[in-house]
Amino acid sequence: MSSSIEQGAERLGRLRTAIAARIVGQPDAIDDALVTFLARGHLLIEGVPGTAKTLLVRALAGALGLRFTRIQFTPDLMPSDLTGISVMRDPARGWEFQPGPVFTDLLLGDEINRAPAKTQAALLEAMAERQVTTDGTTRALDPLFTVYATQNPVEHEGTYPLPEAQLDRFLLKTIVRYPDRDAELAMLAAHEAGFDPERAGGTALVEPVLTREEAVALRTLVDGVRVAPEVREYIATITRATREEAALALGASPRATVALMRAARAAAVLAGRGFVLPDDVKDRARSVLRHRVVVAPELEVEGRGADDVLDGILQRIDAPK
Repeated sequence: MSSSIEQGAERLGRLRTAIAARIVGQPDAIDDALVTFLARGHLLIEGVPGTAKTLLVRALAGALGLRFTRIQFTPDLMPSDLTGISVMRDPARGWEFQPGPVFTDLLLGDEINRAPAKTQAALLEAMAERQVTTDGTTRALDPLFTVYATQNPVEHEGTYPLPEAQLDRFLLKTIVRYPDRDAELAMLAAHEAGFDPERAGGTALVEPVLTREEAVALRTLVDGVRVAPEVREYIATITRATREEAALALGASPRATVALMRAARAAAVLAGRGFVLPDDVKDRARSVLRHRVVVAPELEVEGRGADDVLDGILQRIDAPK
């Protein structure tokens, strides 16, 4: 187990380096993207336009060497635009199913909150069950199927807020913020040297550093990560505290408790360990819980958000030694 973890950590180090060469100044978002993939989850990426949300997923897919599909969500997008349709090409052969963009490894859903409810429901089935149902037939998706969805937090006209049921299906929600000064200068230097993501078609902007088999093996490592009883107690205490927090109108569900453990196990692999530390839990708690809790209206008026409340909870709960 130890040697496998060490080998996995080395591969993940190469993966992180390849992505960070293109996505500068966003180490937390990169780690959240990697943890999501390792834990077999889905990631919601929130940030204002121009903060490299789409580029992050393209770079990840390129570095992993996996199939990648991007779909722009719009108000007129139909469920069949995602799942696929049956067409009659040859009367002798009958109806033939034409797969939609969900039949891929990594699916980038740009501006997911612009899709209507029916389309969001179709994506929810794909995310939750890793299968889609069309024309009464259920079709399995690839085991590596992962959704990376983006949304803009400042533009609400023409959008359909994601229902809690769909938000709960995202393992993590990462916030892509403005980069610091040094990172922005590094971006300018890269562009001056000739890097232009808008001209790089598909995922060619990052060369693969892993094979598909190596990517699958990384996920397998997470299944063997140990979680001590006191760490499991710590995880449950955190999520249960959100349900008793007066500043929250809605606390985290039991699914969130499981999600926090899954994310912590993946974070341990990312750190090159075969066991979870309390810091793994604490470091991922905001990403796991921020989209699963609802802040009381009076706190929103004061400008406080979910992260502020979660920070207070984490400070009050003693981590196991």
